Amino acid sequence: MPTFAGNPLTLEGAKLKVGDIAPDFSVLDNDLNEKKLSDYTANIKVISVVPSLDTGVCDQQTRKFNQELSEDGVVVLTISNDLPFAQARWCGSAGIDNIITLSDHRDLDFANKYGTLVKELRLQTRAVFVLDNNNKIAHVEYLDEITNHPNYDAVINKVKELK
Repeated sequence: MPTFAGNPLTLEGAKLKVGDIAPDFSVLDNDLNEKKLSDYTANIKVISVVPSLDTGVCDQQTRKFNQELSEDGVVVLTISNDLPFAQARWCGSAGIDNIITLSDHRDLDFANKYGTLVKELRLQTRAVFVLDNNNKIAHVEYLDEITNHPNYDAVINKVKELK
């Protein structure tokens, strides 16, 4: 059970684990186009899940992955329930250009399939998934405390190992 500033929260959906095949999902890009996991054909995918890009830890997490994982053959998808317009505004003001922000606000399809929906807040919990070229989950981290940072080194090292 995750917490937010020490207060317990309820996650909906089943948690995924290493070895699972990542489910396809439907989300919106910044132009309101429907996107699915199957649309991204890079060998390695990192799915960085954040509650909201407009918060400090989410901002830092997204900037870190933008800087550290901008390699050929790696696509980073940052998913939140922020509106697509807010995601586009944030990316523009932050100078983010190596990752793709996607919104799950409409249907919560990603959140329900990946077990990241925080029932009480209708936000995503903080989580990171690293997928290999067959969309098999090679690394997963659901944070117990939403305000904490993920283990960046573990994600970066797993991406390097898969290359």
